[in-house]
Amino acid sequence: MTDTTAEIDWYGPEAATFGDRLAAGREAAGMTQQILAKRLGVKLSTLQGWEDDVSEPRANKLSMLSGVLNVSMVWLITGEGEGLSAPEDETITPEMSDILGEIRAMRVKMKSQADKLGRLEKSLRLLLKENG
Repeated sequence: MTDTTAEIDWYGPEAATFGDRLAAGREAAGMTQQILAKRLGVKLSTLQGWEDDVSEPRANKLSMLSGVLNVSMVWLITGEGEGLSAPEDETITPEMSDILGEIRAMRVKMKSQADKLGRLEKSLRLLLKENG
């Protein structure tokens, strides 16, 4: 068991997605999904899609989000720059920290595998087109 709490970049690209950062920013601003959706002029399902990483906002809504949540657009997209600092939660035990570390490592591996799958699908489509 290792204490990885200090190593965790809570909102960095390896640890969090756009949706994670959006939800954290909304919660830090004390807003519900319904309130934020209304302030942005979007449907609740649209905002939920962004937070679930099913879809992404257009540039104008991204700009509005950064203003309403008081974070930079770069932070929302990448986790770097002006945004939220890591939560100071005293209830995270070393065991919980280890589990969080494993989850983040799995997320990185899964993203890598998804990228590889996309490249393979593209190669297969090109071959099918050539032989078709």
